[in-house]
Amino acid sequence: MSQTSSLSVGVDVGGTFTDLVAVDAEGRITTQKVPSTPADQSEAVAGALRLLGDTNVNRFVHGTTIATNALLERSGSRVVLVATEGFTDVLHLARQDRASLYDLARHHPAPLVRREDTVGVRERMVPEGIHVALSDEALDAAVERVRKLAPDVVVVALLHAYADATHEQRVGDALCKALPAAEVVLASDVFPEIREYERTATSVAEGYLRPAVSRYLTKLSERARDVGVPAPGVMTSGGGMRTVGEAARNAASLALSGPAGGVVGAAAVVKAAGFTDALTVDIGGTSADVGLILSGEALVERGGRVAGVPIALPRVLVETVSAGGGSIGWIDDGGALRVGPQSAGAVPGPAAFGRGGTRATVTDAHVLLGHITASALSGGVTLDADAARAAVGALAQQLGAPPDRVARAMIDIADAAVARALRRVSIERGVNPRDCVLVPFGGGGPLHACGLAEQLGMSTVFIPPHAGVLSAVGLAITSERRERMVSVLALAAALDAGALRAHMARAAQGVVAGDTWSREWTARMRYVGQGHELDIAVRSGDDGGALATRFAAEHERRNGFTLEAQVEIIGMRHVASGPSNAVQFRRASKSAWDPSTAVDDGGTFAADISGPAVVVLEGATLRISDGWAAEPHVTGGWLLRRTP
Repeated sequence: MSQTSSLSVGVDVGGTFTDLVAVDAEGRITTQKVPSTPADQSEAVAGALRLLGDTNVNRFVHGTTIATNALLERSGSRVVLVATEGFTDVLHLARQDRASLYDLARHHPAPLVRREDTVGVRERMVPEGIHVALSDEALDAAVERVRKLAPDVVVVALLHAYADATHEQRVGDALCKALPAAEVVLASDVFPEIREYERTATSVAEGYLRPAVSRYLTKLSERARDVGVPAPGVMTSGGGMRTVGEAARNAASLALSGPAGGVVGAAAVVKAAGFTDALTVDIGGTSADVGLILSGEALVERGGRVAGVPIALPRVLVETVSAGGGSIGWIDDGGALRVGPQSAGAVPGPAAFGRGGTRATVTDAHVLLGHITASALSGGVTLDADAARAAVGALAQQLGAPPDRVARAMIDIADAAVARALRRVSIERGVNPRDCVLVPFGGGGPLHACGLAEQLGMSTVFIPPHAGVLSAVGLAITSERRERMVSVLALAAALDAGALRAHMARAAQGVVAGDTWSREWTARMRYVGQGHELDIAVRSGDDGGALATRFAAEHERRNGFTLEAQVEIIGMRHVASGPSNAVQFRRASKSAWDPSTAVDDGGTFAADISGPAVVVLEGATLRISDGWAAEPHVTGGWLLRRTP
């Protein structure tokens, strides 16, 4: 790229590699890949940015796992929770459901706040208004108890504050004065909707993550400035980008920052290729992230658990399983071969990477079987095939089986874990995997494409262009997004068009956006008495009756039935999205491809390939199994189909 070209840059941090994608004004893409630095993710990000040299970067978007890692490792800040007196055990009572229906020994992860770090304040809001007023004495007593606990962060989550936040705001103001060094988080700011448990848990996650996320983004901004790059925008779990300042104040919304970029990138290439419905799988060094695309758009849902923590904020549907290239093979007490969840990560990494790893990983299994060659590696890694064979051989000796058989079994076990996750995100939502195209990406996705498709009964696989760095592509092209939600709690039949417009205006209040931005509203709706809602698009001129009709149709599509019951609107959400960056997804015509080289250089192709075969891609490797045929796609990707 020329030094004067204006670039939009996306940088995605993975468990093993950090990927960079730069898109110029004409939509052309260049990529870089460097080893991740787990001790300080910003170091690898800065290293990747330096590889751009003296270019004009006007936009830098980052996908980070800092929030996810803090939840997984339980390394966040110490939080004190202030709750309504009599409701201080809400996090521990949760939903009173089992972690596993049939495994009585399995338990939910412990809440992020200990019981002894929960303070009750005497006050009570009810739907009709104030039931127990918040007195000065009660407020002073609660603040003093919090002060003695010396927290890093205080989260205030009072009963029914989604409807009336007066008491929460009074408590928050008093805490800010009494503990100026502590961060104070109000649940009415984080998630102003019904369901006390989800609202409290989400707000606690925000407080738990905010200091670490803020420190990381501050350091990253400093490194970007030193490299001559603008301050980063940050991908949220919902699939949009926020400025670094907004992201630091909305840490819980970053819990799936990295995986969301992959699904956004996959949606863009799926649409460019002319497909509508797709299952996506991003296989990296540590884990695999699976998602769902319907009608060319990434499916966004409300809520879910991240590392066992409920976070009720909107997020791109992503389910993560511990099955990546670095997943370690081991033998359990019953003598059975297992793979993961332990991972070799970036350091020491798979044995084949020559960084000190000695235990057999899925990557080592692929190397032993000849699926990965030296030409397939990037990011400064040198392949040590002898070390991979030694690692798998040691495991095979313990099992008393041939090394190649153990290697194939390790790959099959990893495939089975990912296939189960793909079934969960599709079948549980009424989507038949056989009606979808499988879109695998990440460094390991194309290696497992055929095996996964076979387990799911799928007949078509689309390997996207830039598969090895597709998450970074999604970051580079994503639009800036701002959103706000408000509580409604009204019967749909009681809302005429004017009343609905008033709720829409309230949801849009304070969401500043430019003239070129698009705006969308969705209503959270359910039948009266139901415990869960559906998100229904709100259109200009709608009244409550029109929404109720649309809700019934969607309920029948998703669940197969409707009810003779009134419909209520729980909340309203407004999303403003800026323009996204255009990108070219097309194969270059610079040269003809020579099948004997087994390397895809991005040129045009003279022949299709029948499996078994291996093709080296940019930052990834495509394995075509026996019974499959692959043909180059005009977008620059590959289309695989089962052969008769």
